[in-house]
Amino acid sequence: MNAITVQQLHAFLADHADRQPLLLDVREAQELAIAPLNLAGVPTLHMPMHLVPLRRTELDPARPVVVFCHHGARSAQVVAYLSNHGFDEVYNLEGGTDAWSRLVDPSVPRY
Repeated sequence: MNAITVQQLHAFLADHADRQPLLLDVREAQELAIAPLNLAGVPTLHMPMHLVPLRRTELDPARPVVVFCHHGARSAQVVAYLSNHGFDEVYNLEGGTDAWSRLVDPSVPRY
């Protein structure tokens, strides 16, 4: 499976302003309300995991996609699903928002 650490994503976003991936948040709405990941200039789409099969056509398989959740387990399943449906550049954010909060941006609440 394709994976990316929070440090790698942070560095990539800083160095590649011209080629930002889509960040796909597969958490539930209440999780998003608790700890939003607000990255200026980086496109983010909220699509709870259970809706991905129904809404997959909203995603561009030619665009890099970084999938994230709270700790990385649900997003890993979504990465596997998308990989099996024609997405070549799809990555799981290891550790999810919890790792982002601990290692990159402590202003993101942990829950």
